[in-house]
Amino acid sequence: MIPIDAVMRVGRPTDNLEQITKMYADGLGFEVIGGFDGHGDFSGRMLGHPKQHYHLEFTTHSKEKAGRAPTLENLLVYYVPDDLEFAAAIDKISGAGFIKVDSFNPYWEGGAQTFEDVDGYRVVINNGESPF
Repeated sequence: MIPIDAVMRVGRPTDNLEQITKMYADGLGFEVIGGFDGHGDFSGRMLGHPKQHYHLEFTTHSKEKAGRAPTLENLLVYYVPDDLEFAAAIDKISGAGFIKVDSFNPYWEGGAQTFEDVDGYRVVINNGESPF
């Protein structure tokens, strides 16, 4: 069993490492908490909040292309129940280069807004509590 306090890293490739790093730092308020360059043709950046148990890792390969998101359902979902914090999150992500798009899944059309990054991956900001 994986311990409840284990750190989870969600990794994905990109062809736009510096732009993606800036978008997620500016748009979601993350910090660059680590990174590497030239590690076996890979470079990467880890973003998150220091001492939290999750972070994102974006990697690029010098000889292979990552391409765009394989589907419209590649999502990161954030639940922001406070109305003022939700409005601030929408302003922040909108100003960071993410593009507001219609949700592919109609579930998110209620109290959420969906945004797409430069690689076609999507972030949903939901104005409500997590159901879990």
